[in-house]
Amino acid sequence: MMKRLTMLLTLAAAATTLMNGCASPEARYYTLAASRSDAAPAVTGRASRSGDPLWIEVTPVRVPERLNRIQLVVRDGNGGGLRLSDTSRWTSPLPNELRDALSQQLQASLDAVDVYQRGLSATQPAFRVTTDVVALDADVGKRAAATIAWTVRRLPDGKVLSGRTEAEVAAPGQVEGVVKAYREILAATAADIAVGVQSLNR
Repeated sequence: MMKRLTMLLTLAAAATTLMNGCASPEARYYTLAASRSDAAPAVTGRASRSGDPLWIEVTPVRVPERLNRIQLVVRDGNGGGLRLSDTSRWTSPLPNELRDALSQQLQASLDAVDVYQRGLSATQPAFRVTTDVVALDADVGKRAAATIAWTVRRLPDGKVLSGRTEAEVAAPGQVEGVVKAYREILAATAADIAVGVQSLNR
C-alpha cells in the first residue's frame, strides 16, 4: 500500500512539473504614458493669455486597423513581415494608449486641462487636437519609426493648423526598448502639437 501511494505521489509530481513546463509564458504589459521624470517640461509662461486654464480636447487617435489591438505589433525580421507578440501587450488598446500619452504630454507642456468627455468651456477658447497614425513600426533591438498627422482646431471660430511629425528612434534591447522609443516619438509629436496650439492662441 505504501509503495503504491509513493508511486502515485511521484506520478502526480511529474505531471505537475510537465504541466508547468508546457504552460504559456506569462504576458507582460506596457504603457506609453511617461513616468513623472520623463514628462514634458512646461513651456515658458502660461499658454493662456488670460491666466485661466488652457482648455484642450485630445480626441481618440486613429490608427491603421492592423495596429488596432492589445498586442504589440513588430517586424518579424523576415522580409518585412509583421508579428503579434502574445507575451507583450499594451495595458489598453493602442488608440487609447496613444491618446492618453499625448494628453499627458500636452497637459504638462502647455499647463493645460484636457476636457475630453467632460465638455468644453463655453466662455474660454479651446483647442481640439486630432491625430492620425499614418505609420508606426519597430524592429526589436534596432529602431522604431512613426509618421503621425495632426490637426489643431481653435474653438469656437474653427481656425485650423495642421502638421505632420515624422521620427525614427533607436530601440536597443528587447521590447522595453521599443516602448521607450515610442514614448520618445510621442513626446516629439506632442512638442510639435504644442507649438501649433501656441500659434493659434496668440
